[in-house]
Amino acid sequence: MNKNNKVKEALEEEERTSEQVSTEETSDVKTNLEAELENEKDRYLRLFAEFENYKRRTGKERLELFKTASQDVMVSLLPVLDDLERALKELEKGEDDSLFKGITLISNKLNETLRQKGLEIIETKSGEPFDADVHEAITQIPAPTEEMKGKIIDVLERGYSLGDKIIRYPKVVIGN
Repeated sequence: MNKNNKVKEALEEEERTSEQVSTEETSDVKTNLEAELENEKDRYLRLFAEFENYKRRTGKERLELFKTASQDVMVSLLPVLDDLERALKELEKGEDDSLFKGITLISNKLNETLRQKGLEIIETKSGEPFDADVHEAITQIPAPTEEMKGKIIDVLERGYSLGDKIIRYPKVVIGN
C-alpha cells in the first residue's frame, strides 16, 4: 500500500507540475500575442496617419495647382491688356465715339472674364506711400512738393495678382 500511495503521490505531483508549466506557457503565449497585437495596432495607426497626411498634402497641392494653372496664360495676356488700355486712351481723344464704345465693351468683357478666373488689378494711385513689397520702383525723380517724398508720383504699368500671388508688380515712379 505504501508503494501505491507513493506512486499516486508522484502522479499527482507530476500532474501539478504539468499544470503549472502549462499555465506558465499559456501566460507566456498570451503575453507574446498581446505584445504582437499592440505592435500591429501601433503600425496600423501610423500607417493610417501617414495616409491621412498624404491625402491632405495631395489635396492641398491639387488646389494650389488649380489656382495657379492659368498663371502662364494670364502673364502672357498682361501685355495685351496694357495695349488695349493704351488704345482706349487714344480712342478717347478721337472723334469716333462708336469705335470707342465698341472697344470699351470688348475691354470690359475681357477684363471681367479674367477677373472671374482670379486675375485682380493691384490698385495703385499717385500720392500713395511707396511699398517695396507691393510696388516696383522704376526710377526716382525730385518730388514736386515736400509731402510727395517717398510717395508714388506716377504709375507706369499696372500690377496684377492671381489669387494671393502677385504675378506682376506695378511699375511706379517715386519722389525723392
